[in-house]
Amino acid sequence: MTHEHSAADASALPAEKERKKDLHRAAWACSLGSALEYYDFALYSLASALIFGPLFFPEQTRAMSLIASFGTYFLGFAVRPLGGVLFGMIGDRVGRKFVLTSTVLLMGVSSTLIGALPTFHQVGYLAPMLLVVLRLLQGLGAGAEQAGAAVMMTEYAPAGQRGFYAALPFLGIQLGTILAAVVYFLVVTGNASVIDSGLWRVPFYSSAVIVALGLYMRLSLKESPTFIRLKALKRVETNPLKSVMKHSKPTLLIGIGLRLGENGGSSIYQALAVSYIVGVVGLQGPVGVLTLICAASLGALTVPIAGKLSDRYGRVVMYRAFALLQLALAFPVWWVLSQGNVLASIIAISIALGIGTWGMFGTQAALMPELFGSRHRYMGVSIAREASAVIAGGIAPLVGAGLIAIVMASHEGEGNPGLGAWLPIACYLALLTALTLYATFKTPETLNRDLDEPRDAWEIAQATAAKPAGATAARSAG
Repeated sequence: MTHEHSAADASALPAEKERKKDLHRAAWACSLGSALEYYDFALYSLASALIFGPLFFPEQTRAMSLIASFGTYFLGFAVRPLGGVLFGMIGDRVGRKFVLTSTVLLMGVSSTLIGALPTFHQVGYLAPMLLVVLRLLQGLGAGAEQAGAAVMMTEYAPAGQRGFYAALPFLGIQLGTILAAVVYFLVVTGNASVIDSGLWRVPFYSSAVIVALGLYMRLSLKESPTFIRLKALKRVETNPLKSVMKHSKPTLLIGIGLRLGENGGSSIYQALAVSYIVGVVGLQGPVGVLTLICAASLGALTVPIAGKLSDRYGRVVMYRAFALLQLALAFPVWWVLSQGNVLASIIAISIALGIGTWGMFGTQAALMPELFGSRHRYMGVSIAREASAVIAGGIAPLVGAGLIAIVMASHEGEGNPGLGAWLPIACYLALLTALTLYATFKTPETLNRDLDEPRDAWEIAQATAAKPAGATAARSAG
C-alpha cells in the first residue's frame, strides 16, 4: 500500500512541476506582453496631453486644441467595445491565446505608424484624419487586451492565488506606462525643437521593436486550462454574445459600475491632470512626465499587493476600500494641483492614482473574470470593461477639457482663467467614484469560486439567497 502511494506521488511530481512551469510562463507572457502593449497606449496619452495639439490642431485656440486632442484620445475608447465584442467572440470560440497574439500585433503596428504621420502643416486636415484612423485601430486592440490577459491568468492560477496572479498583467500595464514616460522624457522633454525636429516620432517608432517582442512571448504561450477543458467536453459556446446578453445583463451592469470610478479616475489623473498642471496651472519643465513615472511606480507596487489582499480578505471588500480612498482624496488632490507647487502636485497625483485608482485596478483583475460563467467569460469581461471605458475612461478627459474651457471663458481677462476648473473636475471624479461604491454593494463575492461553472456569480448568489426563504416558507406551511 505504501509502495503504491509512493509511486502515485512520484508520478504526480512531473505533472505538478509542469503545471507550475506553465503558470510562470503564462505570467511572464501576459505581464510583459501587457507592459509592451500598454507602452503604446500610455505614449498616446502623454502625446495627447502635451504635443498633439500643435502638431495636428494648430489652428485652434489653446482650449479648443486641447479638446480636439482629447477628442482623438476618446475615439480610441469609443471603438473599444467593438474590439471587445469582436475579439471576445474569438476568445470564447477559438481560444484566449489567439486573441492575445492578435492584439499585440494590432496595437504595435498602429503605434508605429503614428510615428510616421505627416503633421497638419504638411498635409492639412488629412493629418488629424489619419491620426483618428490609427487611434481607432489602437482602440480595437486595447478592447481585448486587458480582458484577455485577466481571463487567461485567472484561469491559469490556482484557487487561493488568483488575485495575485491575475494582477500581474495589470502590473505589466504600470511597467508599460513607466517605460513610455521614461522614453518620452529622454527623447521629448527639454527639447524646445521637439516638434519641428521630429523627435516626437522616435518613441512611436520604437513600437516596432515592442511588437516583435510581444509576438515572441505570446506565441510561446499555451492555451488556458479552462478553455482546454471546454473544448475537450465540447462545451465551447458557439454564440458567446447571445449567451452574455441572455444570461449576464445584471453582471454586465455590475461590471460597468465597478469600472466607472477606476477607469474614469485613471484617465482623469493620467491625461487630464497632467494637461491641467502643465497647460492651465503653468508648471514648467518635465513635471507631467515625472508625475506619471512616480504614479506608475507606486502603482506597480500597489497592483500586486491589492491582488494579494483580495485573496486574503475578499474581492469586494478590498475594491470598496480603494474606492473609498479615491473618493476621500478627490477634492484635496485637485485643490493641491491648483496651487502650482511642483513637488506637492507630483505627490498628490502619485498617491491618488498609484494607490486609490490602481488599487481598484489590481483587485479587479480576478474579480471581473470570476463574475462571469466559463462559456462566455471572455465576452462578458470584454463588454463590461469596454462599455465602461467609453462612458468613463474615454470621455472623462474630454469632459474635463470642456469644464476647463467653460471656466476659462467665464474668467476671460484674468491672469490664469482656467485655474478654478479644479472644483468641477473634482466633483465629476467624485460622482464616478460614488457610482462605483454603489456597485460594490450589488457585487457578489467571487473569491475561490469554480471557474468551470457555466453560470455567473450573480446568478448563483441569487439562487443561494432564495433557498433559505423557500425552505422557511415550506416549514411554515408544514
